[in-house]
Amino acid sequence: MKYEAKTFDIPDLKGISSLSINEHLKLYQGYVKHVNHIREELDNVNDPYAKSEMMRRLGFEFGGMRNHEYYFAQFEGGAKALQSGKLSEMLVKQWGSVEKFIEHFKSVAMTRGVGWAMLYFDRQADQLVSAWVDEQHFGHLADLDIILGIDMWEHSYMLDYPPSEKTKYIEAMFENLNWEVVESRI
Repeated sequence: MKYEAKTFDIPDLKGISSLSINEHLKLYQGYVKHVNHIREELDNVNDPYAKSEMMRRLGFEFGGMRNHEYYFAQFEGGAKALQSGKLSEMLVKQWGSVEKFIEHFKSVAMTRGVGWAMLYFDRQADQLVSAWVDEQHFGHLADLDIILGIDMWEHSYMLDYPPSEKTKYIEAMFENLNWEVVESRI
């Protein structure tokens, strides 16, 4: 069964151009294409080295596909403020305030390298966990649900900001988040 690229209803964003979003969506569509290609070809490969490389690559491509689905969905419906509820209560309980969480998460996003700043929900412990994920797939926390992701690969901000100004991209991310979507993931 093939994966289909999702479509996203993303309004005009503050600080993140339509050109940047459209180019980013093309990259996402490429991940979906590559996931399907690898899955189609895997059983036809007899060389164990080639097969193991395809399996390694599947993790990368699949992570890229799914991470971007979380990422783009966070913009759908436009920016919506975080309301009182389970998510805001958890952020305050764990970080002292929503503002302190945002500062903390910005520091996660500023981790050197390419990858993702992720906020997860741990259902077993009923708590939030933030982490850096290298590339698309190294460092994902097992059995935790992604509720917020910031793509920190250069492709996500280079059309709008040079690398020396990626903090402006992170600010723009928070200005454009639909917190209702984020909270719905808990």
